[in-house]
Amino acid sequence: MFIGDYLGRRQIYSPDKLAIIDAGKTPELRLTFRELNERANRFAQWLQGEAGIRKGDRVAIFARDGVEHLDCFHACSKIGAIHIALSWRSHWKEIAGLMERTSPTVFLYSDEFRESVVQLAAALKGTQYEIPHFVHLDGKGVEGSLDFAALLKNSTAEPAHCESVTENDTVCLLFTGGTTGLPKGAMITHKMINWNTLNTVIHDLTHNDIYLNVFPLFHAGGLFTYLSTQITFGNTTILMRQFDPVQVLSLLEREKVTVFAGVPTMYQALTQASNWESADLTSLRFCTSGGAPLPVPLIEKYMSEKGIRFKQGFGMTEFGPGVFALSPDDAKRKAGSIGRPNFFVDVRVVDEQGIDCTPDQVGELLLKGPSMCAGYYGDPEATATAVDAGGWFHTGDVVRHDAEWYFYVSDRKKDMFISGGENVYPVEIESVLYRHAVVAMCAVIGVPDSKWGEVGKACVVLQPGAQVEEKELLDYLKQNLAGFKVPKSIEFMTALPLSGMGKILKRELRKQFSSK
Repeated sequence: MFIGDYLGRRQIYSPDKLAIIDAGKTPELRLTFRELNERANRFAQWLQGEAGIRKGDRVAIFARDGVEHLDCFHACSKIGAIHIALSWRSHWKEIAGLMERTSPTVFLYSDEFRESVVQLAAALKGTQYEIPHFVHLDGKGVEGSLDFAALLKNSTAEPAHCESVTENDTVCLLFTGGTTGLPKGAMITHKMINWNTLNTVIHDLTHNDIYLNVFPLFHAGGLFTYLSTQITFGNTTILMRQFDPVQVLSLLEREKVTVFAGVPTMYQALTQASNWESADLTSLRFCTSGGAPLPVPLIEKYMSEKGIRFKQGFGMTEFGPGVFALSPDDAKRKAGSIGRPNFFVDVRVVDEQGIDCTPDQVGELLLKGPSMCAGYYGDPEATATAVDAGGWFHTGDVVRHDAEWYFYVSDRKKDMFISGGENVYPVEIESVLYRHAVVAMCAVIGVPDSKWGEVGKACVVLQPGAQVEEKELLDYLKQNLAGFKVPKSIEFMTALPLSGMGKILKRELRKQFSSK
């Protein structure tokens, strides 16, 4: 048994255990670990045979969530190839830029993105970046592409492997959202995956947990936060094509899910679903929230109406992704905290001179440990910028910790703005806004101002049916914050721009309002 053949090893231990429920298929697809492993072997055999894939070659996938992502990832893992997970939110020109950077040999896609693939293929045709093999997952596909289902059917299920794969080899590229230029491709290694699994087991999972994944599988939250650990443990995971509140609540009840994870915007949406009141969620051991602080009123609503306890956490593509965890027992007592570092993660908080901060002093978060990625693919300069000579990863997050070693995110460096010489951290303002009964979602950004350099603008989505005047919300903020932190204006919106993970895209808001 070789490093990377996670499904092959799991089939030995629990071949007939239910591995995956793909609830995005009609009818739903249910696969045991034997069946899931056979699919991965069949695709790996085709990759090594007809496609000529060798260790280190790249295989890209451009599709919404489904078992095909796991087929691709585990096939690559077995044979030493590199799985490239592409965001389905991306424009074809952005995908073309990433293809020029990574040069994949095989490109899988779903019919939903057929037109983008037509344009992509035409743009790359005849160049050194032309993709040799296109494979469609559904529909008819573009001219010359192969049918994935037929490819699996016609391939052998004999075990596939690469004897030279080690724990330090890259198995996957996940792209981080940059503020300028193309996203950087974090190189995910087997070592990183396995140490994250150990951190997750220590803090979270047990044998026989059932997990519902709503995170996109092009993201670390989807592919690795719980899913990779579930496979190692031999547990069942449910996949959805995309987040749908009504379907989520139905699946949680029907499949007796024990662990669920989301971001605050998702938890807010669940409470507004038509089946929220009737949904039986008693099977849940806990829910995990990440991506942003979970508003206390939302925690209280889940506890009082559904008896649900929350774990909260903090992670990032380049590290883990699990970095911090806050236990359910501390959800209210330490509201707003991301918790303490996971067991095998070392942390520092440093000031601008690189000196360690004392409790409650704000500084940049630095991380170190075996669950760190191997750097950025094809970008040694970015890698050298992120990791210092001592091996510490500079996150760009501004944090503090209290005397009990609980950590709090003040903000991202890029989200902080300076108003009249004072540093303003939007997260602090947003946490106050969320305590107001009418606020469903909010985001604070800095916008240009002739007098102060920058001032705050609060973008607010109200609860259904709620009404409020701008002055009332500004007065409320003035009662809870120092004057320089209070935004100068509030923009009421019907919706905020969200990423595939459900995180609020502040860069889109800054683009929208910076010129106004």
